[in-house]
Amino acid sequence: MSLEQIIAFAIFAFVTSATPGPNNVMLTATGANVGVRRGMPHVLGVALGFSLMIFLVAAGIGSTLIETPSAMRVLRVAGIVVLLWLAWKIATAGRTSEGERQRPIGFWGAAAFQWVNPKAWLICASAVGSFLQTESGGAIPQAALFGLIFVAVGMPCMFAWLSFGAAMQRVLQTDRALRVFNVAMGLLLAATVLLIV
Repeated sequence: MSLEQIIAFAIFAFVTSATPGPNNVMLTATGANVGVRRGMPHVLGVALGFSLMIFLVAAGIGSTLIETPSAMRVLRVAGIVVLLWLAWKIATAGRTSEGERQRPIGFWGAAAFQWVNPKAWLICASAVGSFLQTESGGAIPQAALFGLIFVAVGMPCMFAWLSFGAAMQRVLQTDRALRVFNVAMGLLLAATVLLIV
């Protein structure tokens, strides 16, 4: 890839990582409920899980799935179910007592979520369709570069969403304020189902 193509892809990665979607809504809710330090495995899981996904899709493994309508329908239904379940969990999350520690979404859960995240599939499909070049060598080196760019550009964006949620802890001092925030985050996450249907 030329330097211009790398810059264009980095801009694409920034825009798709910074804009609201299921991952960023969940990162905000995680930050608000458990803070930055305990939310970092969630950030790492999203960054590395998505980068692995885009690598595999760009390398060709995901193209079969993308080109198989029945497989995409199953993935779409699974994505809807998981998103709605996560939206419910976020909306109904309450404040934990001092002695009880709330369990945040961990590294593996965040990484695995990428495979049913509709925005992740849209980003992968558009990235591969727009940026993968047949004349720029093999798909594997380009796929690796796509993954590295998404880690480098995406992590600061995800950290910003997590930090925003953590900053909201000051505002969410009362149980009622936390409940309203969690319900709003749950509804926003449920609204991302509109990306699928």
